[in-house]
Formats: sequence, structure tokens, C-alpha cells
Amino acid sequence: MFNKLFVSCITIVLLSLSSQKLFADTPMIGAQIIIEPGQNDEQIDGWFKTLKDNGMSLCRIRLFEAYIHQSDGSWDFTLFDKAFKAAEKYNIKVFATLFPTAPNNPIAGFRFPSTTQHQAQISEYIHQMVSHYKNFKSLYGWVLLNEPGVMGYLPETDYNKQKFNEWKKNQPAESTYKSKGYPLLKDFDKQKFLVHYNTWYLNWIADEIAKYDTGHDIHVNNHQIFENVAEYDFPSWRKFLTSLGASAHPSWHFVYFNRQQYAMALSANCNIIRSGAGHLPFYITELQGGNNTYSGMNPFCPTDKEITQWLWVGVASGMKGVIFWSLNSRSVAKEAGEWALIDFQGKSTDRLNSAHQVALSIEKNKEIFSDVKPLNSNIHILYNRPSLWMESAIQFNGSNINYEGRQPGGAIKSAMTYYEILCENGIIPNINEFNEFDWTKPNYEGVSIILANMISLPSYDWDNIRNFVKRGGKLFVEGITGYYDENMFSLYSTGFPLHDVFGGSLSEVNCIPGDFKTIIDSYIMPVHLWESYIQKESGEVNGMKGNHITGIRNSYGKGRVIWSPSLLGLGARRTGNYQPLSDFLLHELKPTIPICFEKREKGLFMQTSKGTKSFFSIIINKNEETKTLQIKSPYKPTVIFSDGKMGLNANKLTIDPEETVVIEWK
Repeated sequence: MFNKLFVSCITIVLLSLSSQKLFADTPMIGAQIIIEPGQNDEQIDGWFKTLKDNGMSLCRIRLFEAYIHQSDGSWDFTLFDKAFKAAEKYNIKVFATLFPTAPNNPIAGFRFPSTTQHQAQISEYIHQMVSHYKNFKSLYGWVLLNEPGVMGYLPETDYNKQKFNEWKKNQPAESTYKSKGYPLLKDFDKQKFLVHYNTWYLNWIADEIAKYDTGHDIHVNNHQIFENVAEYDFPSWRKFLTSLGASAHPSWHFVYFNRQQYAMALSANCNIIRSGAGHLPFYITELQGGNNTYSGMNPFCPTDKEITQWLWVGVASGMKGVIFWSLNSRSVAKEAGEWALIDFQGKSTDRLNSAHQVALSIEKNKEIFSDVKPLNSNIHILYNRPSLWMESAIQFNGSNINYEGRQPGGAIKSAMTYYEILCENGIIPNINEFNEFDWTKPNYEGVSIILANMISLPSYDWDNIRNFVKRGGKLFVEGITGYYDENMFSLYSTGFPLHDVFGGSLSEVNCIPGDFKTIIDSYIMPVHLWESYIQKESGEVNGMKGNHITGIRNSYGKGRVIWSPSLLGLGARRTGNYQPLSDFLLHELKPTIPICFEKREKGLFMQTSKGTKSFFSIIINKNEETKTLQIKSPYKPTVIFSDGKMGLNANKLTIDPEETVVIEWK
């Protein structure tokens, strides 16, 4: 009897532990709590209760040194202690953002120390914060720095010059490759240094924290990803981080997209961060929760429907958590009275109610939304830093719309067009920086790479490209990809190093401002700005313009290259005519994915992922009219969430404008 009872008890314990592990990675929802002098105990307690009442388990707090470090040199933690204790009371975990002050900059934040003395002051601030708050049960982790990234601009301070000179002295000797001995008139040392500088400073902060605390999460949130991404070396950051995050405010950070595209843009943002995080978990550390009154590049107030869409995009992207900016609003300085999920009286808005409904659905379906991994399409859109550096270095035409392809953002916008096209087919590609892609596999059959207007192909990547195709990979190349090497040296006019892989070289790039059309196979496609002509050596011609070859397919090793050296992506994006490029792309790549749309659905977004229990898809309708569509899947669908009047008959879905539907597949 005793043995049976003992075994039963052990079984219950093991099942309990197994259940805890099973649901350990269910995504969390939370919000930033703004803590300022002048707030009373009741307010602070009430905000944390609001989180709890709305199914939120995570928050973020900025530890403003200006509100803690007193004029007499003492440290008064009283105000923020109240917040940590309230978080503990309501079982809310806290991401604590380090926010030291800089000379003449008490609460606005900064990206790098201004002097050696300032760096020492930051060190002391970290000592005080970490030593004090590491013992609070509510502490979840440390955010090293709010939103690293300076949009390519680094102030010419004495401190920064000193750091640059130190970095320059430690650079390795030049490689044997020197652009065939031609004079190199342009260097990108400042851009390379900025990548190093961001990594150095974040690592230094992490090391300072580790002097006093090694038991909590170490995190950082990147912002303005589509413009700042060339400043980040995510693989290097993995050495000192335990998670990676993103600020994703459409009004600030999605200036390359219109409002109808924001859900898709958030998916791409998550995709970039997930790739950068590698084996680490990732968060949406800041997500717009409320209105912009005087802040934001494209200010607006999210609807309750958009809040729902963004949350489900995050869940399907595999995030570990999302934190809205913010629950309550600031009372002073920039952004005062803005961004909040609650109103000025502290009451819930429709936006907060929508977030609560998503939280309830996640809680109800833990086994579906635990340990989420997006369905892998084996299609990779690659980008690299040198292309973005060079694009920004050679601007002349300002904002002239006829030259959009050669303005900052041309390369990213080109890549994002392919992302959007595949999303509208219900296929989510991967987005990877060149060094984040795994080039070491012996076989790439079934894997496709898209190089969209990647104007620089550095010499150190040529063998990777060659081996990828040789080992069975499919390479789709467009725009003037490979126009330069890493030194801004012209590759096509001096002997293109990948001519055998691509099937030839370019004979000319013809600049035609604005938009026009080209024919590839039987597809009549819009093109922007550049029409390039190929000097063919091998392969099959699939595009002609008069006597000029404008496209080829070339077999190399076990793989294939599809090369159309004109701006097809931007042509589709600018004209709104995506269908011919979509048809051509799917015909060439032939993606094999078990769940997708039967055909491209304009204005629809679908992302499919797998949780612990089963597959699930989120479908969002960004059209102004109700849509009926067919989903291709061998599995049986069940609707587990909808914020509209959807109808599902077998695999045929009817979905209203702005509606989000979540389907489980068994």
C-alpha cells in the first residue's frame, strides 16, 4: 500500500513538473509602467493591479538616475521600491531598464558615454541599481540600454575620437584581397567602428552588471530596425545577452511602410530579431499601445483591431513576450500624455481590452501556444551591412521620387517587397544578415536565397555564394546585386568574380528614372529605375529587351541561379502591381509548405507556426472589404480565436476587414 501511494505521489509530481515545463515558454504580455516623482502610492499600486486584471504578467520600468540620485550625492530608492513591491504583490515580473544620466541630459537618454569621467559615473550608477534591486523577487532582468542605434550619426566628441583611434590601432592587417590593386578612394571605417562601438558598450554594461548579479536576464531592445540594422552585430551580442528584443512602434519605426502594411512590417521586424537572436529567446520589448500627439514620424492612435493583429503576429513569430509602451503615460517632457493603454482617468481603453482578450486566449490554449516556432519555408531573404553603408554614402537626388531605388532604404524596400509578396501567399520567408545564414551545410537542395538589390557582394562572401549553389541551393538575384565589392570597387566593369555561377556578367546598367515594364518569360513586370543587360556565358535566356538580354537562368553544380538584374521588387512596390512578380517568384522557387493560401491574396497576411501541441495559423484581412479565400492544408481546421464574424467551411475562410482569425490545424 505504501509503495503504491509513493509511486502515485511521484507520478503526480513528475506530471506536474512536466506540465510546468510544457507551458514554460507560453508568450507573456505586459506593459511599461512609467514611474515619476509626484505619483502617489495608490496610483502605482493601481497600475500593477490593472496589469494583473488584464492577464498581463510582465512589465518594464526605467530606473531614471535623475529620480534616484540626489543632489547631495545620496541615493534614494523609495519611489521605485514602491513599484517593485507592487509588482511583487500582483506577481508581475519586471524588466528594469538602466537609465543613467548624462551632462545636461537628465531624462532623455544617450547611446554612449561622453567622457571617461561620465563612464565612471555610469559604472557607479550600475553598482547602485544592481546591488539594490537584484534581491527583489519581482526582478526579471536588466535592459542594458534603451534602443541602441544612432541612424549612422556618431557625434565627433573627444571621447568618441579616442575610442575610434583605439579601435583603429587594433584592426588586423589588410587581407590579401585588395580589389585587384586599384586605388581605394573610399573606406567605411566609421561604419565598421560604429558596429564595434555598439557591441563594446553593451558588453561593458553587461560586465558591470555581472560584478553584482549573474542570476537575471540580460537584454537589450533595438529600434528603427529597417534603418539601424547596419549598426548591429547580433551574433557577437549573443555572447553577453540572454535575450534580444525590439522596439516596434509603427509611428516611429515603420516609415518605409503604410498603415495597411504595419502587421506585415512587424512580422518582418520580428523575423530580423529572431534571426539575430539565434539560440536566444526574443521579445517585442516595446510595442505602440496608444496615441501619438506630438511624437512619432507618422503619428496615429492604434485601433483595438490593430492591437489584436500585432499581438498575434508576435505570438506566431515565436516571441517570448511583448511589452506595450506603455500602460500609463508620462506626465512631463516629451511624450507627455501619449502612448498609454489606459485613459487619463486610469480606465481601460478598447486597446487594453483587446490585449486582455488575446491574453485570455493564450491562457486558455497554453498547449497550442507553448514553445512556438514559425513554420520554416526554406526561403531566405538576405541583407548585408556593406550594401546599406554604400547606399547611404552615395546620395544625390534627395527625395526625388523617380530615384527611390538609389536613395537610403532602396535595398531594404526591395527586400521587403519579396517578404510582402510571400506573406500574401501565406508563406513566411526568413530574413537573415549574411553572416547569420548557415553556410556550412553539405546539401542545400530545397533551400532558396533571395538577393534583392544587394549592391555590395564582399569578396569574403563569394565562396559562400558559390558553394551554396554548387551544393544544390537556388539563388534568386535581382536589381544591381554585386555592383560593388566591400571597397566600393566596381565588380562588373573589372571582371565579375561569380560570372560562372550567375551565367555571365553585366554589360551595362541603363538608368531610366521612374517606372517602366519588362518581360521575363511571359510575365509583364513593372521595373523601377534600372534596366540591366547581361553578357551571357551559359544558361537559358528568359528575358530580352530588343537585342539585350535582361534575364537568365543558369545551372551550376547541383543548384540554379535565376538572375534578373533590374529592380523588379521596387517596381512592383511602387506601382502596386505585385501579381506578375508573385507568379514568377513562386514558379521559380516552387516552395513546398504544408499550409498556405491556394493563391496570392492581396491585402491578406497569414503566418503559420507550430506550438507544443499542433500547428496554428493567424490570418489578418487588411482590405476594406470582406474576403473569401481558400487555404491549402492537409489538416483539419478549428477556429480558436476571432475578433470578427468570420465563417469557416472546410478550408474556405470568410474574413471581415481588419479581422484576425487564429486557426488550429490537426
